[in-house]
Amino acid sequence: MCVQDAEQVSQEMETLDNTNNNTTTKKQSWPLHCEVLHTHMENWDKGSSFINSSDGISVADSSPLESISEDRVAVERKQNLLTNFIPVLRSGEWSDIGGRPYMEDTHICINDLAKKFGYDLLSEESISFYGVFDGHGGKSAAQFVRDHLPRVIIEDADFPLELEKVVRRSFIETDAAFAETCSLESSLSSGTTVLTAMIFGRSLLVANAGDCRAVLSRGGTAIEMSKDHRPCCIREKTRVESLGGYVEDGYLNGQLGVTRALGDWHLEGMKVKGEMGGPLSAEPELKLITLTKEDEFLIIGSDGIWDVFSSQNSVAFARRRLREHNDVKLCCKEMVDEAIKRGATDNLTVVIVSFHLEPPPYVAVQRARVRRSISAEGLQSLKCLLQE
Repeated sequence: MCVQDAEQVSQEMETLDNTNNNTTTKKQSWPLHCEVLHTHMENWDKGSSFINSSDGISVADSSPLESISEDRVAVERKQNLLTNFIPVLRSGEWSDIGGRPYMEDTHICINDLAKKFGYDLLSEESISFYGVFDGHGGKSAAQFVRDHLPRVIIEDADFPLELEKVVRRSFIETDAAFAETCSLESSLSSGTTVLTAMIFGRSLLVANAGDCRAVLSRGGTAIEMSKDHRPCCIREKTRVESLGGYVEDGYLNGQLGVTRALGDWHLEGMKVKGEMGGPLSAEPELKLITLTKEDEFLIIGSDGIWDVFSSQNSVAFARRRLREHNDVKLCCKEMVDEAIKRGATDNLTVVIVSFHLEPPPYVAVQRARVRRSISAEGLQSLKCLLQE
């Protein structure tokens, strides 16, 4: 119980008792953890029921005021542990050609985006930038976007105040810039899916166009920070058809396995310059969250990884390895190697960003209780066996 604040309440009540009833008294502003106490005292003063005890002493209804206040403080302390959290970033990356004849994946990790490009920000918080780019039809689009997108973002007039708007606009502007480049040199024509993650302070902003995926480990539970943009997705299929496209055998216009990507301007009927655009969109879907102490690390992988890993399986695998050696880069390599063992045939790229210096803590897995039953036929067979 907050003794000092309780005394303040008592003094205030004495002041109110000595004041004329017609006088209006301004309500005090109370500390959050004593709000409940103050409310009970006010209610008590206004009209709590009193019981006459046998010895003639008036006694009020008992209320667990101390317990209520202490519980509130405990809740606040737990909340502060979650919210008063400053991420300490460590990142690693690994890639492999996998079963493909050409390597079309690429990636980028920038610890301080403004410093990288020589910009001074008023804010003291650095902005980290991570990206995975999965090219198709060549590697030119993936490399172009990797090299140009970060600069387009930071050169936007609204950076960093309106970051979500900036990132969405920068994807589209980078896509248009690549179209101009391809018009001058047609041999560069190709496409790429793009997934980026930006971390500033306690904020994490993920932007995705395509089927790369970002998965957050929150206390060992996988939180998907992106959605795969595939033609089989009903929402994407509806959008595609509204813009004159179609899905055939699981492919956009019978040609692409994704519905969002940068590049691919050379493919007929995919993209149209203008506000509406074509069925293949370069506009990313964004997800912004505030990191807490429970958030352990972020996994970003090209689609070759997710062909053989589920989101939860990737988190469990990474947690085990980080608990063994706490080496983020080695963990990326081990995940790629494991994907190859599991039969992955695509290019493979993994970027992991850890938010702590320490390895993930041990989490006891609660096994679900599974009720097992036996059929009547099975029971009869079992009886026959026992009788033999």
